[in-house]
Amino acid sequence: MAEEAARSVDRSGGVTPSGDTIQIGIAVDIPEPWGTQLTQRRIEAGDALAVPAHVTLLGPTEIPTAILPAVERHLGAVAAAHLPFALHLRGTGTFRPVTQVVFVAVAAGISECELLAAAIAAAPGVHRELRFPYHPHVTVAQDVSPEALDKVYEDLADFSAMFQVEAFTLFSHSGQARWQPRRDFRLGN
Repeated sequence: MAEEAARSVDRSGGVTPSGDTIQIGIAVDIPEPWGTQLTQRRIEAGDALAVPAHVTLLGPTEIPTAILPAVERHLGAVAAAHLPFALHLRGTGTFRPVTQVVFVAVAAGISECELLAAAIAAAPGVHRELRFPYHPHVTVAQDVSPEALDKVYEDLADFSAMFQVEAFTLFSHSGQARWQPRRDFRLGN
C-alpha cells in the first residue's frame, strides 16, 4: 500500500462521487510553459470547451461509481508497468473534413501513448465505443469557424515542445461541474 501511495497522488480533495455513475477521463497534462500557451490558443480560437491542454489516453467514459476503486487500482498497476518517456509535440494537423478539429501533433512518444491507452482501456468495467482509432494529439481548436481553424493551424505550424512524461491523471465529471483532476499516477515507480 505504501508503494502504491508513492506512485500516485490523490487530487480529489477527499471528494467522493455521488450517484450511480460517474464520467471519467484520463490524460497526460502538457507542462508549462506549453500547457498555458496551447490552452490560451484554444480559447483565442473561440473554442467553448477550452479545457487545459492535454493528450487524451481515455476519452470521456461513463462507469458505475461502485467500480471506481477497482479502476483506480488498475490504473496504479498500469502506471507501475510503464516507464516515463519523452513526448515531442511538433507542428499541426487536422481531422477535417471528418471532424472540425485542429491539433498539435505528437511527433515522438506515439507508441508509448498507444500502449498506455490500450492498457488503460482494459480496466474492468470500462467499456467505451470508439468512433475513430486512437490517435494521440493535443486539440487546439474544435467546432469553431473554418477561418479560426485555419488560423490556429497556420499559427502553430512551427510549434515544438519536448518533455518527459512522468505521470498521467484521472479526471472525473459529475455532470454539475467542469472536469476535475482526481488522482495522478506516476509511471514506473
